[in-house]
Amino acid sequence: MIYSNDLNMRVCIGGTFDFLHDGHKNLINKAFEIAGENGFVFIGLTTNKITKRKKTVVKIKDRQKQLQEYLIEKRFNNRASIKPIKDKYGPSIDGDFDAIVVSPETFETAQEINQKRADNGKKPLKIIKIPYVLAEDGQPISSSRIFRGEIDKNGHVIKHD
Repeated sequence: MIYSNDLNMRVCIGGTFDFLHDGHKNLINKAFEIAGENGFVFIGLTTNKITKRKKTVVKIKDRQKQLQEYLIEKRFNNRASIKPIKDKYGPSIDGDFDAIVVSPETFETAQEINQKRADNGKKPLKIIKIPYVLAEDGQPISSSRIFRGEIDKNGHVIKHD
């Protein structure tokens, strides 16, 4: 499905964004592509309370700073908002959004969001599922793999002696 850059869509994404890596950057870039030149992207950043279950390393203020720096680098910062979220839905159920961009890992959550929106009489979000960004070993880039020292943020395999 092709989206016009003239639509000025309101798009949401969410995640932990621990070790801001190429997979995260792809998700962010796609959200801004879908939003269009004058659209807006809401970035839900999971709180440390939620992320404790996922064994993250980077504190929320540092994850937020990484995101802000990337948005500035890409010149997206004036069309974005980064807010902490305390559950996997954030404001997506009740918020005024047109689309949600997800990875295969979070596709089911997007479907749950649309069911909850329907239950509340809200229009469904367009769900844009992007593929994983693969590391050079053919496996998805993930923060957990980076944490374990298997790969770097760009998906390069780290050789251990």
